[in-house]
Amino acid sequence: MLRQKANFDVLEGFLTVFLGEKATILEILESESNQLSVEDKFNRVDIKARNSKDEIIIEIQNTRELYYLERILYGVANAITEHISLGKTYYKVKKIYSISVLYFDIGKGSDYLYYGQNHFVGVDHLQVNVKERDAIVSRMPAEIFPEYVLIRVNEFDEVAVTPLEEWMKYLKDGTIRPDTTAPGLSEAREKLRYFSMPPKERMAYDEHLSAVMIQNDVLDSAKLEGKIEGRAEAYLSMARNMKQLGAPVDMIVKTTGLTVAKIDAL
Repeated sequence: MLRQKANFDVLEGFLTVFLGEKATILEILESESNQLSVEDKFNRVDIKARNSKDEIIIEIQNTRELYYLERILYGVANAITEHISLGKTYYKVKKIYSISVLYFDIGKGSDYLYYGQNHFVGVDHLQVNVKERDAIVSRMPAEIFPEYVLIRVNEFDEVAVTPLEEWMKYLKDGTIRPDTTAPGLSEAREKLRYFSMPPKERMAYDEHLSAVMIQNDVLDSAKLEGKIEGRAEAYLSMARNMKQLGAPVDMIVKTTGLTVAKIDAL
């Protein structure tokens, strides 16, 4: 459901909750990169999307993988290098958000949600100078380095109250509160109703929607034809009046767009 462009509202709600800021998806990118050599690994990810500033990788994992942290590091590194080639400045490096929805035990820890990022520890917070256009500006490492989100679905065992908890509940057992206000979940519920229909019922529903679309197209076409006919009648009336007033034929043609033959026939 999250991969389909028609369901951007669900994906945007998911990202808004887990990244803690409003997310607007511009496009879904290829989720598996090509190998540069025979020895190279495929960068297998479920969803790769881009918002207005950054790139987002989402992996949904059902099976245990021994070196999973190394795997997501490789995926992020691959995504970064895909967008910067030899000769480009490092300013072109994109910040990456990596979100992993895990349905297996990755290690010890009592929480169900973990955030991680590179940071530099000292007596104060380090700011780095970067060049943006023609100005030197200071940016925090958090604005540059990738961010990682690990969602340990099986560890969630709470009453869903907040939007984040509601999303965790949905990821774990597929249930959505009827009164939910969590971003993306009410839209997800409507999509799930469609996906859960028996094949015959879904086919009938699709045929119904197709019939409604055709009917709307017919009505729109009729309205458009009516407007065109009304406009044509107005031009004919204008040309008739101009001809009676003795206006030159070339002026009538320029004003109404009618042909000389139609004007002569009036």
